[in-house]
Amino acid sequence: MRKMKYCVVVPVYNSETHVSDVINDVLQYTQDIIVVNDGSTDATLQVISRFVGIDVVSYSRNRGKGYAISKGLDRALTQGFTHAVTIDADGQHKACDIPKLVETASRHEEALIIGSRHFGNPFMPQGNRFANRFSNFWFRLQTGIGLPDTQTGFRLYPLIKMGKMRPFTRRYEAELELLVRAAWRNIELIPTTIDVYYPPADERISHFRKGRDFIRISLLNTALCIIALVYGYPSMFVRKLWKKFLS
Repeated sequence: MRKMKYCVVVPVYNSETHVSDVINDVLQYTQDIIVVNDGSTDATLQVISRFVGIDVVSYSRNRGKGYAISKGLDRALTQGFTHAVTIDADGQHKACDIPKLVETASRHEEALIIGSRHFGNPFMPQGNRFANRFSNFWFRLQTGIGLPDTQTGFRLYPLIKMGKMRPFTRRYEAELELLVRAAWRNIELIPTTIDVYYPPADERISHFRKGRDFIRISLLNTALCIIALVYGYPSMFVRKLWKKFLS
């Protein structure tokens, strides 16, 4: 495999109060940053434009986090990066954990590295705990694999191994979809512990639409369970047999 070269992808939507701090924090670890402005209607684009040297992908209509991640991964791949770290723009992820993900990837270059949050954190909202348990249950049902955190957006994607694999869904459910499809392709999934900052409730930024997005996630999980039976599990079995044959 070619020498590892990574960048950081920051999908952002209406985060004018936090995105500057996030970019400055990431710049302490790499200059290779791709910010995807997902149709922000506030001053986010103006804030991003103040930074010299970072790559900005921007479009006028909000299309969802999954779409923004796809555009960021596409840009990273076309620019010759072998790996891409995704980090949220709300300031909850800490850029100081980027080297931890990169170091893990340097030992497992074809793996998808997952920033796993500490669920004993007393500041974590109860809704986050429930959502993650809910997601973990479905993920295990769809793949047979247990992971501690399937909801985190802080990840390192192996671009070469993934090829053109991108989510079909466009919003929050896209990150779960990517994990499931990576598992079906026998891409190793490695959790790495990260630290997360949870601001006071009145300072939190969330574009999650509780009713609509929960329905979308539930529909996706139902579809993935059906696909797992007819494609996912058989595909994993065949790939493992083929790998064993080649070895």
